[in-house]
Amino acid sequence: MPHEILHPKHWKAARGYANGIAATGRMVFTGGLIGWNANQEFETDDFAAQAAQALKSIVEVLAEAGARPEHLVRLTWYVTDKHEYLASLKELGTAYKAIIGRHFPAMALVQVVALVEDRAKVEIEATAVIPEGL
Repeated sequence: MPHEILHPKHWKAARGYANGIAATGRMVFTGGLIGWNANQEFETDDFAAQAAQALKSIVEVLAEAGARPEHLVRLTWYVTDKHEYLASLKELGTAYKAIIGRHFPAMALVQVVALVEDRAKVEIEATAVIPEGL
């Protein structure tokens, strides 16, 4: 197992995220990635589709270091509208599982006033730890 999920036994189960992760190995950090393609062009203004593109970009950046989605230990999501995020949970869950799988790292979500790119609805930062010996 590449990491240890930290969850006090008396806490209610976390759904879709971990409260904490402990890991040892090579650390990989991404910048904040948004929902545009490799040419820095937005293909959609749909929230879930932009989030899916950001997650795909995270996976591509991780691959440059030899990391895979299961090496993720933390995701920080910045959204411009928490209500749009909440309204998209079903689509987000489907996209997340298709791109990341059933691996749920520690996560935080923050609503912000705006992102640097005006069309961006979500920006995601990622931290991964590649286990020693891989």
